[in-house]
Amino acid sequence: MDTAVVLFTRDLRVHDNPALAEACAGAERVIPLYVLDPTLAGLSGNRSRFLHQCLADLREQLRERGGDLVVRTGDPVAEAIRVAREHDAATIHLAADVSGYARRRERRLTDEGERHRIAVRLHPGVTVVDPGVLRPGGGGDCYKVFTPYFRIWSQTRWRAEAPVPQRVTLPDGIAAGHLPAIPDGDSPHAAEGGETVGRRRLTAWLSSIDGYGIDAYPDVHDDLPADRTSRLSPYLRWGCLSPLALAEAARTRDAEAFVRQLCWRDFYYQVARVFPKLSTEPLRPGGDRGWRYDEDALAHWQDGLTGVPVVDAGMRQLRAEGWMHNRARLITAAFLTKHLGLDWRAGVDWFFRWLIDGDVPNNSGNWQWVAGTGNDTRPGRRFNPIRQALRFDPEGVYVRRYVPELKGIDGPAVHQPWRLPKPVLDYPGPLESHRDEAVWLRG
Repeated sequence: MDTAVVLFTRDLRVHDNPALAEACAGAERVIPLYVLDPTLAGLSGNRSRFLHQCLADLREQLRERGGDLVVRTGDPVAEAIRVAREHDAATIHLAADVSGYARRRERRLTDEGERHRIAVRLHPGVTVVDPGVLRPGGGGDCYKVFTPYFRIWSQTRWRAEAPVPQRVTLPDGIAAGHLPAIPDGDSPHAAEGGETVGRRRLTAWLSSIDGYGIDAYPDVHDDLPADRTSRLSPYLRWGCLSPLALAEAARTRDAEAFVRQLCWRDFYYQVARVFPKLSTEPLRPGGDRGWRYDEDALAHWQDGLTGVPVVDAGMRQLRAEGWMHNRARLITAAFLTKHLGLDWRAGVDWFFRWLIDGDVPNNSGNWQWVAGTGNDTRPGRRFNPIRQALRFDPEGVYVRRYVPELKGIDGPAVHQPWRLPKPVLDYPGPLESHRDEAVWLRG
């Protein structure tokens, strides 16, 4: 009987999972495998909790179809090869990814597979359009500017969604292994992980009831107090939802503004594919300026104690929820780099530490955009945080939600710099403000 292994990585779902679908279609027995990688453990308490919730839900989804999630701990390459050899599997399927770590893992797995005469098949599924498919004329490796990428991306024929397997049959005698207890995260109000929760949120988002949902998105996505973005980004990051299925659903609703944000996500994935040092080196030659290094200022920013209310609200939302509104991400990132003059890499690390949806392509790519070191045609743009707050939180509802010290101040007055024993800086006054062009996935 033919046997195949499906190595799950960031595709923790059964709906539109090409790797799982092809394995079930081509083999009589399938081993759905997840390897807990010690190299990635401990990077983020929030993401560890979300991941383990996703794995528990994936196990239930597979059990409903007669299978199970086989869990091992160690090096994913060594464990996948070991499981395949123990059960005479001829093929290992997995979703292709773009980070430097993921691509090294894919190369090692392919090499080890050849050595043991096990075929390794890479599949799409992490993005809407495969990161390596669209390339600019003139021999470039990837698009550096979003608008031409969006134009060709919108005209590209997308793949068909993969069918959901009706039955998953394990080999006889295989030990599924135990999932560790779900760890405590660092944010008390973080979202719950898993495909089941993600699909429930997606259904609510597509229903567009009472001013919440995809139909209202163009009018409310920047409204800080309303908080009417989809909040689907963690489920996309972990593959609980298919980005293709979401894009198809949005396109049938003629929701171009939301589809555009999914294209931004694909855009940074194709950048990260050819620029694996996106988190540590500037994309724009000479883009790094003379950053200053001030541990006290950085700590004030991290703790939400800068004295600029909207900045502090955003940073406190990050800690409380493991998530931050897209507009607040823009404001807080611009404040760190353009106002405090601190290195964008410190921001990359801090967001990556707390964000459930934190990943290399979007987190690092957007930080570089804001800092002026990345894919922005106007790297010198600046944002006035108080002007941004008055525009997108005019009555201060968002600020008072996360900065309780200011609850006694009514209306727009809450946005004036508040007094601290040791303010991080004197607010420099009005700064040049450009048309708002936030690019963080508005999830």
